[in-house]
Amino acid sequence: MVTGWAAEREDVRGVVVVGSWARGAARMDSDVDIVVLADNARYAEAGVWAGLLGGEVVRLQEWGPLREVRVRRPSGLEVEMGVVPVSWADTDPVDSGTRRVISDGHSIVHDPAGALAALSACCTSSQASSQASSQTGEHERTTTDPASPLT
Repeated sequence: MVTGWAAEREDVRGVVVVGSWARGAARMDSDVDIVVLADNARYAEAGVWAGLLGGEVVRLQEWGPLREVRVRRPSGLEVEMGVVPVSWADTDPVDSGTRRVISDGHSIVHDPAGALAALSACCTSSQASSQASSQTGEHERTTTDPASPLT
């Protein structure tokens, strides 16, 4: 659904599923968190996502550069669409909030120019370096598995 929508729009520079669904740790009550990279302010409008996802908008929230539109689908599944400017994926340097979101697990589902792949590589390499230097032995949780909900 979202991937097809994005593929029809040249100004959508990327779509990435983040959070528990991307980590493979979703529970029955987990929402689906999707980040859309686009500078078009219209994509942050609630009606875009209510119409595409066929649900009711239950929350609008601003989180720094991210505009959240949370939609509850008829099944009860909540989908949190986060629309961010393309600069959210800048890698020199990576914003600390962006790094936190990506490092917590992500699955890239649309990335025509490679911006999300570059961000993923940057966050993964710095995460690996950090892990190696601290020798915690934790495994990376980042995934680029193209199978994801609502795509």
